Order: sequence, then C-alpha cells, then structure tokens
Amino acid sequence: MGTIKVENIRVFTNHGCLKEETAIGSDYRVDLEVSADLSESAKSDKLSDTVDYVFLNKIVREEMSIPSKLLETVAKRILDRIFNEDQLVKKATVSVSKINPPIGGDVEMVTIKMSQKRKK
Repeated sequence: MGTIKVENIRVFTNHGCLKEETAIGSDYRVDLEVSADLSESAKSDKLSDTVDYVFLNKIVREEMSIPSKLLETVAKRILDRIFNEDQLVKKATVSVSKINPPIGGDVEMVTIKMSQKRKK
C-alpha cells in the first residue's frame, strides 16, 4: 500500500450559503490524499499502473467549479468521483478550506475533512 498526496490545490470559485459568497466568490484550498497498492507501478514504471495525480487534480478542479452551499457537498462529490473513476484507490481523504471566510472575525480559513474507503 502507498499514499499519493496532492496538496494545496488553489481554486477561486463560488460556494456558500450567503448571496454575496456565490456572487463574489472566494479563494479555496483543497488537499487530497489517496491510498492505493503502488507495488505494480513501482516495478513497471508505467503511469497506467498507478493513480495519476493529474487526474486527481482534474477531478478537484471540476467539482470545485460547481457551486454548492456547503463544503461537505463538494468534498463528497470529489470522493465519489475518485472511487467511481479509479479502481486502484482504496481510501481517500479530502480537505476543503475556505480562505478568509465571512464569519465576522479574523479567521484564516475554515476546513472540512472527509474520508472514504472502498467498499469490498
């Protein structure tokens, strides 16, 4: 088993419950970690035998571009796509952070973190 991380994916998009958030948009950070059997790719040196981090980044960017009220909804969509589109992934954890959230205080970011394991 091995781990692939794609960290600090920066996206500007329009999530939130407030009208202003969806109209103006905000900066977001996404961190992704997936677990998979990397032994075959370590031997073969073939991209087709591993989880392609370009593919992971693409999923994050596409799902982040769909406006949602809650970050949990976006995180779940990211996880669902990863498991539906790459059978090598056994476990995935995604963190979605809103930078400078409009919550009436000096807060750097708010983050939700969700994990999912492949059902056997």
